[in-house]
Amino acid sequence: MNKKILVLGSFFGLLAVIIGTFAAHGLKPKITVEAMQSFETGVRYQMYHAFLLLIIGNLEAISIKSKKIIFYLVAVGVLFFSGSIYALATNTLTAFNFKVIGFITPIGGLLLIVAWLILLINFVKSVKN
Repeated sequence: MNKKILVLGSFFGLLAVIIGTFAAHGLKPKITVEAMQSFETGVRYQMYHAFLLLIIGNLEAISIKSKKIIFYLVAVGVLFFSGSIYALATNTLTAFNFKVIGFITPIGGLLLIVAWLILLINFVKSVKN
């Protein structure tokens, strides 16, 4: 499980750098300032959660069961949250109206929040005074 978590964390990090670079150089002149700020939010949250996965994959204080749950919550959460933000921010550049999938952004955010909550609960349970 740790290898899976580390691979996904590395992949999300790599993708965040690539997508962020693409946005800074290719998208900036094509979308509004507000859309660019939203896009950057998606990249930032993707990178935060890439780091989270890299940390989780190296921690022994968290049970395998919790790691598995966090892994899936973060994987789907980043896809829903950041992915939908990328789509919505670039909506004017495509023929498809991504606003119809906008409802998945808060679902993705909620999944990410639950992942952090599970991490917190694990730390509270495992850390001795």
